[in-house]
Amino acid sequence: MIDQTGQRVLVTGGAGYIGSHCTKRLEEKGYQVVVYDDLSEGHREMVLGQDFVQGDLGDYDRLTETFEGLDIDAVMHFAAFCRVGESMEEPQKYYHNNVENGLKLLAAMREAAVKKIIFSSSAAVYGAPREVPISEEHPKDPTNPYGRTKLFFERILADYAPAYGLRCRSLRYFNAAGADPEGEIGERHRPESHLIPLVLEVALGEREEIEIFGTDYETRDGTCVRDFIHVNDLAEAHILALEALENGEEGHHRAYNLGIGQGYSVREVIESCRRVTGREIKAVEGERRAGDPPELIADPGRANKELNWQPQFRELDDIVRTAWEWHKKEAGL
Repeated sequence: MIDQTGQRVLVTGGAGYIGSHCTKRLEEKGYQVVVYDDLSEGHREMVLGQDFVQGDLGDYDRLTETFEGLDIDAVMHFAAFCRVGESMEEPQKYYHNNVENGLKLLAAMREAAVKKIIFSSSAAVYGAPREVPISEEHPKDPTNPYGRTKLFFERILADYAPAYGLRCRSLRYFNAAGADPEGEIGERHRPESHLIPLVLEVALGEREEIEIFGTDYETRDGTCVRDFIHVNDLAEAHILALEALENGEEGHHRAYNLGIGQGYSVREVIESCRRVTGREIKAVEGERRAGDPPELIADPGRANKELNWQPQFRELDDIVRTAWEWHKKEAGL
């Protein structure tokens, strides 16, 4: 195993859902971590003792001061807006933060001679799947501004890598889910848009019912099927990708899908939540939402082989159980 003593990683967006879990795992692995977050979406209490810099990604002076003052070795970049519907209504907000501010981050990295970056990308770069499971070679045709900003930044990295000697990895998540098994941190979005927390809000009595958007898809039970990946498994993949950069060639960008390679339907998620919580959860059937594909399932073979990444949370009930413990804690139960 690589000795990480002295390796300092700047985690942008490290007070958010996935960033905070990666930050915790980095420290457990022996890295020194600096979280950079403006707290517009993240939460200060999710930063567990790590060095914290409150700053806007678009504040170039603040970025350069951070790089110069803290001797950063590598960057994990999570600081992006990620609501698909909002990106349709406010595309300027998404292009400004996810692309323009991302360019400022890369400029600050160049000025500080930092050459390693792990980018939090998304399966949204693929758009509507033409085949399932989805490999990294699948055509890239995003159907919304959010997905396009993720793809644009990947392409920027691919161009910057050979020109400026960067070592880059883009990790394309499918459906992040679950929470820290130790219960210290978890998922907190306002408003919430992810399926598992929404269903658990019904179990907690915070929501009257969960609506199923479409029951006539060509799937095993008529509802959409998604590949749910536990947030700790995502965190582990980021660390393995960072370790791979230690021996990687300069001027190289590589992308990886992160999912378990198995899908669960909306109905199956609701049933899992009923089993785990032991509570009644009212579900109502509604119309399809525009743009929802029937199935989104990853082919994670490249990450399995090249990063030696093997997800530990493969059963839906195990993923839901960690989320349930966190949301009960959030509710004061």
